[in-house]
Amino acid sequence: MSYTVTVRALCEFTAKHGDLDLRFTPSPSAQEGIAGHALVASRRGAEYEPEVPLEGRFEDLRVRGRADGYDPLNQQLEEVKTFRGDLHAMPQNRRTLHWAQVKVYGHLLCQARGLAHLTLSLVYFDVANLSETPLLQSFSAAELQRYFEATCSVFLVWARQELAHRSARDQALSAMAFPHASFRAGQRELAEAVYKTSQGGRCLMAQATTGIGKTIGTIFPVLKSMPRQRLDKLFFLAAKTPGRQLALQALERLTCRPAAPATSAGQAPTTARLPMALRVLEMVARDKACEHPDKACHGDACPLAKGFYDRLPQARASAVQAARGTLLHKSSVRQVALSHQVCPYYLSQELVRWADVVVGDYNYYFDSSALLHAMTSTYQWRVCVLIDEAHNLLERARKMYSATLSQGQLQQLWRTAPSAVKPQLQRLNRALAELHCTQLTAYQVLDEVPLSLLKTLQQTLSLLTDFQLANPTRVDGELQAFYFDALHFFRMAEAFGTHSLLDVTLAAAADNALLTSALTLADDCAELTIRNVVPAPFLTPRFAAAQSCVLFSATLSPAAFYQNTLGLPPTTAWLDVASPFAAAQLRVVAVQDISTRFADRTQSLQPMADLMARQWAALPGNYLVFLSSYDYLEQLLAMFTARHPTVPVWAQTRRMDEHGRSEFLARFTVTSSGIGFAVLGGAFAEGIDLPGKRLIGAFIATLGLPQVNVVNEQVKSQLAQYFAAQTSERQRGANNMQMPPQGQLAHNYTYLFPGLQKVVQAAGRVIRTTSDQGVVYLMDDRFSWPQVQALLPQWWQVQRLSAAHPLPSGGKAQHTRQPQQTSDAEQDVKQLSSNGHQTPL
Repeated sequence: MSYTVTVRALCEFTAKHGDLDLRFTPSPSAQEGIAGHALVASRRGAEYEPEVPLEGRFEDLRVRGRADGYDPLNQQLEEVKTFRGDLHAMPQNRRTLHWAQVKVYGHLLCQARGLAHLTLSLVYFDVANLSETPLLQSFSAAELQRYFEATCSVFLVWARQELAHRSARDQALSAMAFPHASFRAGQRELAEAVYKTSQGGRCLMAQATTGIGKTIGTIFPVLKSMPRQRLDKLFFLAAKTPGRQLALQALERLTCRPAAPATSAGQAPTTARLPMALRVLEMVARDKACEHPDKACHGDACPLAKGFYDRLPQARASAVQAARGTLLHKSSVRQVALSHQVCPYYLSQELVRWADVVVGDYNYYFDSSALLHAMTSTYQWRVCVLIDEAHNLLERARKMYSATLSQGQLQQLWRTAPSAVKPQLQRLNRALAELHCTQLTAYQVLDEVPLSLLKTLQQTLSLLTDFQLANPTRVDGELQAFYFDALHFFRMAEAFGTHSLLDVTLAAAADNALLTSALTLADDCAELTIRNVVPAPFLTPRFAAAQSCVLFSATLSPAAFYQNTLGLPPTTAWLDVASPFAAAQLRVVAVQDISTRFADRTQSLQPMADLMARQWAALPGNYLVFLSSYDYLEQLLAMFTARHPTVPVWAQTRRMDEHGRSEFLARFTVTSSGIGFAVLGGAFAEGIDLPGKRLIGAFIATLGLPQVNVVNEQVKSQLAQYFAAQTSERQRGANNMQMPPQGQLAHNYTYLFPGLQKVVQAAGRVIRTTSDQGVVYLMDDRFSWPQVQALLPQWWQVQRLSAAHPLPSGGKAQHTRQPQQTSDAEQDVKQLSSNGHQTPL
């Protein structure tokens, strides 16, 4: 059995030495790199061969790659490296790595073409001035062969270990049994769908009620499919820490199995931990893993960066050994890293290459500079991506691909900026001021980013780049923060299209003392923002790079809403797992005579407070009440405590820290009784588990609709334009095809669907197991509307009641759910999803 490795991976493993050095070294973008390679190739003669595929073997090792170019007339092999800045400032360890790569390519070419000697040219291409700096060395074929064999010998020890691990892993996964005696209701259906998706190399959207065990129900089938599908990695991505912890707990359960059967009736089998068949790695953010946040990331400042690559092989081997007996939690990685005096954060990045399962945040795969996606593409891994609580991905992705250029931030920077960059900052300020000098309103939408501003911004970035390269030891967090914000804005401006909108927002200068004669700002400073509305164009390549993807959540309806905004492929399958809960477990009440519209909120406070108090008196226990904002929460809390002072209450506060959140949740015990006040869509509206008597009811005082303001109205308008363009594309091949009205569709996408998703998530805190009982009050008359009820879970039996006369728990009421009716919103979704947009399993 052979082990296949790319030239790049082989050299990165064997040729990196010295310090970890992350001093400011701006890298060309991927587009600049591609363009640079193409330009170099275009400058060569007619005989020049670009992109030469090469492959060779050494014992059990198969090495493959693609050399940048070969000139057969001069027997010269080229490896092109794009860069920006001063070439002399490039760290020596990077040059060593580059030479290692071109030498390996040189041997493979000599072997393939029977060459006795070869000239190697390492061409450094400056993307700023389009100049080339070639470094040439000549070698005999025998010299290159010796180098290749020595390099492979170092890697081969590790490769054989990896082959043994992969074989043991696949055998263990093939024999792995489900860790529980049986599947929960709906869990088997979910697991089977995920397995088929993984086997078929497709995408799946799965909606399944909280409580069926979605985490282990998705991880288990993917692990079972890994040997047959030759999957290299499983990426489990979550929006929040609790989701990652659930995944790690599920993976830990999968490493245990009954070691001995029960010896007598009623006796549970014993369990014993087996040697870990999987290497499971937890990824955490840099600020949570950094040991020396007060130090810069280079060997002259941080002791864990000094000699990092010299100590990395031993640290890597220790971590892999540790992974045989435990999951590589952040604490485990930290322990290994510190024992070898290397940085824990960058050790975890190195371990991604050798892990089978990586558990981390969305941004590690979906962000514009995502590590996991970059590695997947570079090393051509076959991966499956599991996306937990996938309803969160839309808003998270919108933020990833939005960018702001702040005149206020620029103004603050100018005060402390070095004199060498102040004139250019002043020019950028003037360019921003020109955008709003005649602006009559606080908010204005632009059709495109002005070319003059882009040119000035590009010049500013170039100057800041040169300055930071020329001053590598200067530590200026404010300057770097502005630089990276501006760079992100520039890149988003280059990708600007109908999926985003561009606006200018004016705000009065916070400190008039900042307005100096040298940097003259207008009375209002501005924020220029590119707001991503539909992240589909950015995410589609991420889904395509994976062998399969599974998006799962308790609230993933309407399916087309997420499919179209996230950019899932047309062949994406859809699964809606039937709820394991009975309607009798959860009494859902739509209160028809309360309005929580903004104009009616003052009048809504007293009836809501009295309704909550009557329910609590009839059935004492723990309840949660969710409101649309902290202002509304504070008003209702004041009204409630004034009218019902004997009922225990506690409340979520603005900017509540982790300790405060823990104290809030600690109030919900099996013996306590009272009402917790929280914000809909906040920390307590999803991702918390309060089963049984810890929570017996919820009051939801809003539809959760985003605030109607100029920004959201413009988002709605942009959505209408985007989907109109999509509709035109589909209509080109169809005559007189009936399509949904774009205005209604845009309204639903902007307001109704996101709002109801928050409501269902909050209500899902009440029933967590098949033995739970509870009540949910939907306190707004609009919950009685058919188009709203059509978006609520089908297993709910919604009752319609008056706030003044609530039924006692267990009473009867008029049911308003009419499942056979199809709302306008559903019709919009079905019509938009025509032409194969939703595919059943």
